[in-house]
Amino acid sequence: MRSPTRRGFLMGCSAAIANLAAARFTNVVFADPGSTPDHDVLVVLFLRGGMDGLNYVLPLAGVDRPHYVAARPTLAVPDSGPNAALELAALGGTLFGLHPGAAPLHELWQEGRVAFVHACGLDTPSRSHFDNQAQIELGTPGLGSTTTGWLTRHFLSAGLPPGIVMPSLAVSSTIQTAFQASTEVLAMTNRDDFLLNTGPSTWRDAQKTALRNILESSASELHARGVEALDASTLIELSVPSGTYVPANGAVYPSGAFGDAMKLIAQMIKLGLGLRAVTVDLGGWDTHNGQGSVGVGTYFHNLLAQLAQGLHGFYTDLDGAGSENYTSKTTVAVLSEFGRRFAQNADSGTDHGHGGVVTVLGGRVNGGLYGDWPGLDGGAGQLYDNADLEITTDFRTVLAELLVERLGNPNVGFVFPDFGYPGPLGLATLFRDGFESGGLARWSSEAP
Repeated sequence: MRSPTRRGFLMGCSAAIANLAAARFTNVVFADPGSTPDHDVLVVLFLRGGMDGLNYVLPLAGVDRPHYVAARPTLAVPDSGPNAALELAALGGTLFGLHPGAAPLHELWQEGRVAFVHACGLDTPSRSHFDNQAQIELGTPGLGSTTTGWLTRHFLSAGLPPGIVMPSLAVSSTIQTAFQASTEVLAMTNRDDFLLNTGPSTWRDAQKTALRNILESSASELHARGVEALDASTLIELSVPSGTYVPANGAVYPSGAFGDAMKLIAQMIKLGLGLRAVTVDLGGWDTHNGQGSVGVGTYFHNLLAQLAQGLHGFYTDLDGAGSENYTSKTTVAVLSEFGRRFAQNADSGTDHGHGGVVTVLGGRVNGGLYGDWPGLDGGAGQLYDNADLEITTDFRTVLAELLVERLGNPNVGFVFPDFGYPGPLGLATLFRDGFESGGLARWSSEAP
């Protein structure tokens, strides 16, 4: 059990408290500030509902364009005109384009900071939201139940240096499954959620003092976690006054919960609390009907615009802000549980599919279009189950590369057990020079 620190005690006595639900005490870790700055932050954004990758990064010209237009007569994104797809690159004999709703991402693509991995995902016959989300976040597809999420195993295998205030953050009212069984994660949806806001302000100092006295009266692990929560809350309250945050570089976030979440993550990164991993969600992608193709006001276009604006605002906010080039130390991975059916349905939507697109964004990302494109010719047997985009890149290949190259953790076999990592796709620049020095292999299938 970790003992309360003198610095933590003094900070905790000075001002604030955490949202003190008992469940939170087991999910917050606090120690002395002063973590080393030489580390990366991985933000894992989950698009819940099954995002339509084939209308996100779509065939714009080439051998698969006719198949795409025939399968989606009202949903296909046009190749010319005011709402045309934005050109990306060629892959497997097909030129791809980006949905115009995601135009802010295209700007970052042109700067070489966005990578798209097509025909990527969880290779399972299941089309269940619940099952597929759980398997991806646990990182153990096909192995049955497990007690830990993949990010939890990352922290167990990588180890953390002493003195980290906030190793990980779940931007949610509950903790995402990727952090299952972790004691290193703090959960909140906004800064004020993590403070004491009960009763008149004149009572709060007395409440804080009384609670601290109660918590410090016992040496149990639960009480120690409570002291740490008090200390963490204090630092956040003093460092981020309510309503005062101004994004850097004129960055603009979309209004609403998702924009607020991305802004919160930027704030926490800039505080220098030792943050290593973040999970955040954007839902609404289960587009069975009325999906729409392009144009402001159509459902899918609007949702894509929210996603792209949030990512663009986040990158802009961190780019060269302050004395740190935060974008060089921040990587975002965007996943969904599956793609959509290749052909549209009778309700102008798309049903649960198979292969999709994983997006990777960051200052050390090697922008481009990645993957082994399988084609869309159903007559030639190129479609999975004769209905869906085939998966040619396992989602764990992308996450494992970021684990090794960006987070500096070679223990791929421990984080993703029973997975034969084929090696990096080339998505990201190495975390640090000399990674192979001292006989350390770039990645390992063994437990640490």
